[in-house]
Amino acid sequence: QVQLVESGGGLVQAGGSLRLSCATSRSIFSFSAMGWFRQAPGKQRESVATITSGGSTNYADSVKGRFTISRDNAKNTVYLQMNSLKPEDTAVYYCHAEGINDYWGQGTQVTVSS
Repeated sequence: QVQLVESGGGLVQAGGSLRLSCATSRSIFSFSAMGWFRQAPGKQRESVATITSGGSTNYADSVKGRFTISRDNAKNTVYLQMNSLKPEDTAVYYCHAEGINDYWGQGTQVTVSS
């Protein structure tokens, strides 16, 4: 059973920064890609950033230039560095791992106050 454990959410003022972490119980190279999704109240879950096993990254237009996805292979951990946060970034952020099956973390709340 694969586990994804997120941490790093919280309350921050607009313009501030947060770093989310997602630790997996399996080697991150066992997944074709890992990434972060978010879901705001009343909205659909959307992809924020992804990183493939080869290291390619992709970002939602709304976060380009502000968010950076990275990984620590030795720690089997994926990070999302979020800078210049805006109130519209407020959401529950979920870690996702894509392989033969899809895996999801439990979610971590990010709240950005204006």
